[in-house]
Amino acid sequence: MSRRYDPDRRQRITDAALRVVGNNGIAGLSHRTVAAEADVPLGSTTYHFASLDEMLAAALRQVNEGFAAAVRDSEALADPACDMAAELARIIGVWLAGDRTGVELEFDLYLSALRRPVLRPVAAEWADAVAEILARRTDPVTARGLVALIDGICLQVLLTDAVYDPAYAREMLARLIP
Repeated sequence: MSRRYDPDRRQRITDAALRVVGNNGIAGLSHRTVAAEADVPLGSTTYHFASLDEMLAAALRQVNEGFAAAVRDSEALADPACDMAAELARIIGVWLAGDRTGVELEFDLYLSALRRPVLRPVAAEWADAVAEILARRTDPVTARGLVALIDGICLQVLLTDAVYDPAYAREMLARLIP
């Protein structure tokens, strides 16, 4: 029997892991549930991901890219004359107004690093990437503070079901920007 060439299988498994966690939480994640969701043999999940933590790391890395890409791709942030606080508040608003399930999934995976130390470096990648982008417009310490504030604002909106207030976000962000 010949092996089927399937270069996208690892990505399909990662996408399936995201759907499983989105639907059933991290507790619902297993090689078996992901294999069924991805419609691949169970052995494929263990071949591509030796552990569930490795699978979660791939899923976290993938979802982390969304917000970081929005910051990185902002043409306004590249302009030194841009109101950095207003642009960041706008980006946060767009992100939070998107797919709520996806945003919650991103934070669910991000916060899973609290209980799974192996995921902490992956969670840190997001903060480092966004801080690096923001440090192009401000100093590295302020950039880290902005990342922490963005995290806090987003988490509070998600946890309290509050309506995102871009004026408040802009004011708080502006207080950190020299």
